[in-house]
Amino acid sequence: MLTVFQTVLVANRGEIAVRVIRTLGAMGIRSVAVYSEADAGALHTRLADVAVPIGPAPAAESYLSVERVLDAARRTGAQAVHPGYGFLSENVDFARACAAAGIVFIGPPVAAIEAMGDKIRAKQTVAAAGVPVVPGRTEPGMDDDAVALAAIEVGFPVLLKPSAGGGGKGMRVVRDPADLTEQIAGARREARSSFGDDTLLVERYLGHSRHIEVQVFGDTHGTVVHLGERECSLQRRHQKVIEEAPSPLLDTRLRARMGGAAVEAARAVGYTGAGTVEFIVDADRPEDFFFLEMNTRLQVEHPVTECITGLDLVELQLRVAAGERLPFDQSDVSLDGHAIEARVYAEDPARGFLPQAGTVVGLLEPTGPGVRVDSSLRVGGVVGTDYDPMLAKVIAWGPDRETARARLVTALGDTAVLGVATNTTFLRDLLDDP
Repeated sequence: MLTVFQTVLVANRGEIAVRVIRTLGAMGIRSVAVYSEADAGALHTRLADVAVPIGPAPAAESYLSVERVLDAARRTGAQAVHPGYGFLSENVDFARACAAAGIVFIGPPVAAIEAMGDKIRAKQTVAAAGVPVVPGRTEPGMDDDAVALAAIEVGFPVLLKPSAGGGGKGMRVVRDPADLTEQIAGARREARSSFGDDTLLVERYLGHSRHIEVQVFGDTHGTVVHLGERECSLQRRHQKVIEEAPSPLLDTRLRARMGGAAVEAARAVGYTGAGTVEFIVDADRPEDFFFLEMNTRLQVEHPVTECITGLDLVELQLRVAAGERLPFDQSDVSLDGHAIEARVYAEDPARGFLPQAGTVVGLLEPTGPGVRVDSSLRVGGVVGTDYDPMLAKVIAWGPDRETARARLVTALGDTAVLGVATNTTFLRDLLDDP
């Protein structure tokens, strides 16, 4: 049992808060939940040892408030904060504020968050370490004329991307030089609105590509390893819907190459803790893979990695943050079987995936061999529209890909959320589509 942290505050909500709290309980660590007025009575507040209100429903006044989160940590005697994903998880000011308050931020060092948070700087950093990057122009401060010239030099089609932020916001595919002026303006406008920064970079657009990410882990003693990859190519509007591990595209040799590149990217910024290096891969020539970005936090889809490695990534995060060495090296990492995850959203696919709200009046969550559910749902719980509409993740493991797929289809059929419309039928159809 860990003795460095007696109390850890979970600075998040929903299924990830529930998931982190469960590991804290298993390790004998006192857990502190925080919640907004919209989340009073939510499952994570009921499972935690202590629950602290931190403000009204708007995230800016609650889950994104550095001051309110840290005040809750101080008042409850928390020695560390686990940020989950989203909200403050990649906020460098929050990481700095934790350090200033003498509270451990369960994540990478400030310098690593800074280096990887700026896509231009990140590409330059990993390229210097020998990691392949998508051909393009990444100079900071390019004006519209420089962006247009860069697009012409790279060759069409090109992808315009904001240097800050993620989630597909501000991204534009430009196929015709005549559209450049309008698309540059639109990309800058959306980037400025979403991230407060309209800096753009230009990359070659790889149309027939796959999105593959590698889970890395580093400790404070110099060890950095990778835990295999996840295939995240099934996306809607640049948001992942289905994730699986390992990728059916990679063989053992390519897996080792891509994993090695991910480890070098992490080493280049002195990375510690859990991180994910994302690559774009040419589907016709998988040996051609390029660094996309690094997420300096735990990913939504981390359960598929846990299923095939047998590791608890949250427990490893806690131990590494407490100064412990990773209890294994690269040669100890082995991948067993196949795992697939589906994200259950409160949305109606028949109405353009419009977010849904309501009260959960009945709930059926699947069980069975190889089936795992990470969920924030409970009967009587209210699903609102203040936050991301993801309610749960259903994961299935099997000795092979087809078994995992079939188990997940069955599990989704055994999932019912009465009172709130969800996308489970859409997910089953997607998994049944050859």
